[in-house]
Amino acid sequence: MARRVTEAFGADGRAFLAGLPGQVAAAAQRWGLRIGDPFGQSIHWVAAVTTADGSPAVLKLGPPGPGHLLGEAAALDAFAGRGAVRLLAHDPGLGALLLERADPGTEAADLVPGRDAEATAAAIGLIRELHRPVPAGCPLAPLADRQRSFERYLSEHPGDGPLPRALVERAAAVFADLCASAPRPVVLHGDLHHGNILRSARGWLAIDPHGVIGDPLYDTAPLLYNPDPFTGDSGWIRLVPDRIAQLAEGLGAPPERIAAWGFVQGILSEVWTTEGSGTPGTRALAVARFLAPLT
Repeated sequence: MARRVTEAFGADGRAFLAGLPGQVAAAAQRWGLRIGDPFGQSIHWVAAVTTADGSPAVLKLGPPGPGHLLGEAAALDAFAGRGAVRLLAHDPGLGALLLERADPGTEAADLVPGRDAEATAAAIGLIRELHRPVPAGCPLAPLADRQRSFERYLSEHPGDGPLPRALVERAAAVFADLCASAPRPVVLHGDLHHGNILRSARGWLAIDPHGVIGDPLYDTAPLLYNPDPFTGDSGWIRLVPDRIAQLAEGLGAPPERIAAWGFVQGILSEVWTTEGSGTPGTRALAVARFLAPLT
């Protein structure tokens, strides 16, 4: 967690890690929480908690201040519990979210590969619930702003590495075309993969939204290269065309546009991996290469 937080947030991340015990204690006092076991950590500290009235909930902490957890809070506020966990409370100064707990919390990833169509169906149902008109005053950024990630990469890496430059250039151009030709904008989850789809007493629910505004089909893209890994061989690639066909039918959308978003987001995911000092070459790149001839 320390490595990932530092890679993602730099100085803000180091300050967050140093102050984390006090932040946990402050959140517990702020909302009258009994702190339970932490979940697997990524770039935030997340734990099961019990509220003062005995209700189960989840506490999520990140670096306080602008740019941290604000997008997630705004997206969950817009979703209002439709297809996503409910936002129970938010203290931006403390860097804390209090969230509905999705019990039993099993992931759609657990259905893959044997029940892959069931996992895709769960995602389709959530996309239909999540996507609503953008509310007045919504502070979320437009999806088109992610073009800057391509621009930074191409400026910082003039050669053919660490990613194939031609693929990055093509993804940047396709991304711009998709954003320009998008239908009505909606509030997007922004990272709707199998690990962010949990089973609950209310049915399947999404967690951990990035929160952006744009083309509804963008949320299909992470479903094409996740979860990773679930098998030791390359047989998983056969699932990609079936997922595209199921998503297109379930959402009444052109399959070629879903494939295009999958290609773009696969490359963008690798660009972000490079920005975070990681090593590119994951499943996302393999899927992007597979989809490139279809875009």
